[in-house]
Amino acid sequence: MIRVGAVNIDTSHPMGFGEVMESNERARYVGVYNDSFRDEEEVNGFIHRFGLEKRCDSLEELAELCDIGFIHGCNWDDHLRCAMPFLQKGKPVFIDKPLVGNLSDCRRVAQLAKEGAVILGASSARYAFEIQEFLSLPSDERGEIVQVFGTAGVDEFNYGIHIAEALAGIMGPGVQWVKYLGRGEAGSKYSESYYLQHEGGASAIFNTFTGVWQPFVITVMTTKNTFHFKLDSSRLYSALVEQICNYMEGKPHLLANCDALLESVYVMLAATASRKEQGRPVSLHSLSESGPSYDGTAFWQEYGAASGAMYKNL
Repeated sequence: MIRVGAVNIDTSHPMGFGEVMESNERARYVGVYNDSFRDEEEVNGFIHRFGLEKRCDSLEELAELCDIGFIHGCNWDDHLRCAMPFLQKGKPVFIDKPLVGNLSDCRRVAQLAKEGAVILGASSARYAFEIQEFLSLPSDERGEIVQVFGTAGVDEFNYGIHIAEALAGIMGPGVQWVKYLGRGEAGSKYSESYYLQHEGGASAIFNTFTGVWQPFVITVMTTKNTFHFKLDSSRLYSALVEQICNYMEGKPHLLANCDALLESVYVMLAATASRKEQGRPVSLHSLSESGPSYDGTAFWQEYGAASGAMYKNL
């Protein structure tokens, strides 16, 4: 049984992942460390719901207790602080999406990986069963990918990163540049579109949507056919947890390496840079630390203020 430590139960993901782990009996939460906005009652509810062994007083204590840390906090600017005690003990961490939100942290992740740290992540959409099924088609039936279109909705980055990772799961690494296309609006709700150019000639268009949840819908045009599918949100956590368990058990897995995970963050940073520059194409290699970034602390403050009780009295 894989022993998992949970860090900061900000979102619904710890509940969803915990339920999946209960059902497959390959892994379980054994401890939690929380210094985020969930109060004592909620932390105790989480402990009771999943039968945790203890609430840890420090990240170091939790890292000692478990085989792998799951960093669930919604402040992506805080992810590396939470991950370091696990990495320093030579243990892997799974960092929930978004992995990080600025170029400086991207470079820190890349350096840690170069030094041997195992950092897994980040979006469950990357490993969706529907994407696995598409990629498993024989090449003579599937054809070569020419263009992909994908949608996501709730907000620009915290949720938009899902569709960037899903596209990466389909197309693989190799995005060259990103271009902002424009915005559609209806009152306070709006959708923004981006074009990305992939090496070898393939391209993609993805839409984010702010103000309303939207499903992940993907269309893939190939040299053989057009494939259209919607990701089943009820199976996304299962797809991700299965791959993490495969990795931890030494079995074949589909988990992306850090370079691939970081490329999706670069895509989103280039997207917002292009929007700021009225649609000028922005190369991933041209990004700089002085360029646009996503503020994880501000998002965490807003999310915490708006979030109702999630783990109380379980």
